[in-house]
Amino acid sequence: MTEIRPAVLVIDDEPQIRRFLRTGFDLEGFTVVEAGTADAGMRAATLRQVDLIVLDLNLPDIDGAQVVERVRAWSTVPIIILSVRASDEDKVRLLECGADDYVVKPFSMAELLARARAALRRQARGARGEPVVNIGPLSIDLANRAVFLGGKRIVLSPKEYQLLQVLAQHAGNVVTHNILLKEVWGTKHLHNAHYLRILVRKLRRKIEEDPKRPSLLKSELGVGYRLSGMTESD
Repeated sequence: MTEIRPAVLVIDDEPQIRRFLRTGFDLEGFTVVEAGTADAGMRAATLRQVDLIVLDLNLPDIDGAQVVERVRAWSTVPIIILSVRASDEDKVRLLECGADDYVVKPFSMAELLARARAALRRQARGARGEPVVNIGPLSIDLANRAVFLGGKRIVLSPKEYQLLQVLAQHAGNVVTHNILLKEVWGTKHLHNAHYLRILVRKLRRKIEEDPKRPSLLKSELGVGYRLSGMTESD
């Protein structure tokens, strides 16, 4: 039986970047669709089913952020941003308008592929309604609101569980501070970032082997947090 290859749509106006990405994704078993403009990319996304979009921000016709907003009006396909813009404000704006993740140029293909696989796993879990999320030794049973570490159940406060639940639902992808504050405390507390820092510190004490060097609940400085078992720098 022939294995179905996931399709990735690469939208980037630089031919050399598209060639680099095509080679990397092809070697990992992806079918690659290319577009050099935002308009061509959006047409491609509507004419065929793609499993992932890799989107450059600096396009010649439409800014990549507008592409994210337009795609999100009709699709939940995972979107990973490629950009030379590295400011926290840009990252937060893109994530909150619907991007799933971002990779700052220059980047390694290994890092991008890891982000791509994480985004596809999250999408697959959502499609299947999968009730259990496993991150390394951590297991979050969303259906039964139970959390296990190394096979042993751990007790979390309601707020600790709520935070972990939101992160688990986006496992592998960064979740912004504002989204976490809104989901755990409500919109009235979007400016109370210290609430989140304190809660993250408490949660790390319960799920991390070394809370001072977290390997599961990772910080994205100035942006948010990511629940991930991948080996990467915080």
